[in-house]
Amino acid sequence: MHKTLHLKTKVFLITPPFTQLNTPYPATAYIKGFLNTKNIPATQADLGIEVILELFSKKGLEDLFHQPTPDAQHLTPNTQRILALQDEYIKTIDSVIAFLQGKNPTLALQICQEDYLPEASRFAQLEELDWAFGTMGTQDKAKHLSTLYLEDISDFIVECVDANFGFSRYAERLGRSANSFDELYLALQQEPTYIDGILISLLKAKIETIQPELFLISVPFPGNLYSAFRSAQWVRKNHPNIKIAMGGGFPNTELRSLSDARVFEFFDFITLDDGELPVELICDVVLNSNPLEGWPKDGVAKRTFLLENGKVVYKNDSTRSDYKQSEVGTPDYSDLLLDKYISVIEIVNPMHRMWSDGRWNKLTMAHGCYWGKCTFCDISLDYIKVYEPIAANLLCDRMEEMIAQTGQNGFHYVDEAAPPALMRALALEILRRKLSVTWWTNIRFEKSFTRDLCLLLKASGCIAVSGGLEVASDRLLKLIDKGVTVEQVAKVTRNFTEADIMVHSYLMYGYPTQTIQETVDSLEMVRQLFEVGVLQSGFWHQFAMTAHSPVGMNPEKFGVVKENETIGTFANNDINYVDKTGIDHGKFSFGLKKSLYNFMHGICFDYELQDWFDFKIPKTRIHPDFIADALAEDDDFNIKPTAKIVWLGGKPSVAHFTKSKKGNSWEMMTLTFHDKKKSFAIQTNKNEGEWLLEILQKIAVSNSKILSFQEIKSDFETSLEDFELFWYSKPVNTLREFGLLVL
Repeated sequence: MHKTLHLKTKVFLITPPFTQLNTPYPATAYIKGFLNTKNIPATQADLGIEVILELFSKKGLEDLFHQPTPDAQHLTPNTQRILALQDEYIKTIDSVIAFLQGKNPTLALQICQEDYLPEASRFAQLEELDWAFGTMGTQDKAKHLSTLYLEDISDFIVECVDANFGFSRYAERLGRSANSFDELYLALQQEPTYIDGILISLLKAKIETIQPELFLISVPFPGNLYSAFRSAQWVRKNHPNIKIAMGGGFPNTELRSLSDARVFEFFDFITLDDGELPVELICDVVLNSNPLEGWPKDGVAKRTFLLENGKVVYKNDSTRSDYKQSEVGTPDYSDLLLDKYISVIEIVNPMHRMWSDGRWNKLTMAHGCYWGKCTFCDISLDYIKVYEPIAANLLCDRMEEMIAQTGQNGFHYVDEAAPPALMRALALEILRRKLSVTWWTNIRFEKSFTRDLCLLLKASGCIAVSGGLEVASDRLLKLIDKGVTVEQVAKVTRNFTEADIMVHSYLMYGYPTQTIQETVDSLEMVRQLFEVGVLQSGFWHQFAMTAHSPVGMNPEKFGVVKENETIGTFANNDINYVDKTGIDHGKFSFGLKKSLYNFMHGICFDYELQDWFDFKIPKTRIHPDFIADALAEDDDFNIKPTAKIVWLGGKPSVAHFTKSKKGNSWEMMTLTFHDKKKSFAIQTNKNEGEWLLEILQKIAVSNSKILSFQEIKSDFETSLEDFELFWYSKPVNTLREFGLLVL
């Protein structure tokens, strides 16, 4: 039952420090967009960027450098240097931040002369990167130098002021694998740190202005957990009438078996999985003018932990179904300081930087994962398990609404794995609407990503994809149930690369039963993928066993043994285990990451694999041309009758002429096309030319109806003969190069 809510009531949503510097984490925008559909007024804030801007300002640094620091003899030479240069940091900080916000572009010229910014240890790596800036513009080089400058200040903060500080995470260690709440609880009893002080002063001003009745804190990562508790602690102490709830990625994965009652000294509610319905049900009670006595009564809670008679209870008795993705509204970014986010470039690799550079509106094509089988993944949880795609026209409506609201036309689709068929439909709809957008997303490297589909995605504004290759070994890919082979990944990444779409690959080492030989062979595969130029970026992470994955639920199937079966009272997701192979996979970490860093910069392909490790490794068993040979194989050119045929190009100009040979003459046509880069012409006989002119209009991407290969063939054969001969002729081959796509 819906209650009428008074519009003066308020919900306040925050993301606590720290997530990204360049763009807001989207969870609060998703929930605010949903609350709009229910006429529940809400305000949101990203306290991460607000704390950073307060700290990295002239006043912020003056206060920072006035903090008591250890005696000089206990400081590293690097910190002594930064202290000595403090006036230079204070003088330059506001200009640098404005530059990174895109407001002060002329400063790039001065930064690039390298006598403007004070330099400490982070700049030591610069000499190696000098060559990279030949390919970067002045703005990018200045962004990279400014990033090193901020990281130097960050090093100073960590050493002298707050050991838990980090740009995209805060006190992350306290949130990682915290089976017990003890350590975090103890930290929260200490005096607030310097960073906490900044957070609390910002929070105080907002709470006093907004005067919310419900305070919602989204906790996406372990690095947001400590600040979430600090924020809740302050509000509970100073405004005990405000109800406080936590949701987000961290509780969804880590807190599913929560039983420690002390957590509810800070929070009234903790919700799991999709937040829309749980939050609405909490709002129904908290914001109602006559709150129900003794709530929650039976039947009014969805996936919500709370305290009842001193015990943690989990309520999930509402009979209402979760909202369909078409009903949750468009993410609403209002209240967020969209012009204040800062773009940083930590690594000059053009694909790698996309996570930290530029403002991206975040959207989701499909809830959950359409594959849903990978054995290392939390496929038993709803956020992966419940697959529900959104129609392409509704996605485009949401994109247009968000462009109007934010003024930004860049989109990061944050799917677990975007479905190829939906990506195709979305690209066609973007082109049909003549939208000018830039977008990127996460995918599975599956064979549906043909050359032509990649070209279509590129035409619609797709500039990059990221996907999991995981372990570049066919035996392990099969064990993971990834549904791909290394050869297939190579072909798909080639298709993307040739369409000018950058490719980032997630790589994994230390998967259960993985041998040292397989790790070495996996590295060789990765080396070859970079060398032939079909991967532009990657990231190695060590396998972690989680409670909700097939490996975590059936470890014996994968040759591993859980170390302990005791369930903690707080976070329970990461599981300690023993791999029966007994291999210490951690020792490979440095060599794998160092080699990848160099491969991403296009160098060191001729190094022996042994050179990356300071211990003996076996020689690779992979043929040095394995990837090159896989890419040399011809693809199957059979076209399915149901394949869709689309023309991306425009309408040609037509010229007629007559051709004669041995006394016979016949009419011919020249069709001249113009694409964005150049003009080209094809010649056909008159009948085929006239048919082609007509069909190109019918299959133009602007049409809502898309014709299949069979329909085009039948159309051709009503008046002409031998469609195959025509389809594989020189004129059509030319059109295939310039935007005639088979999808």
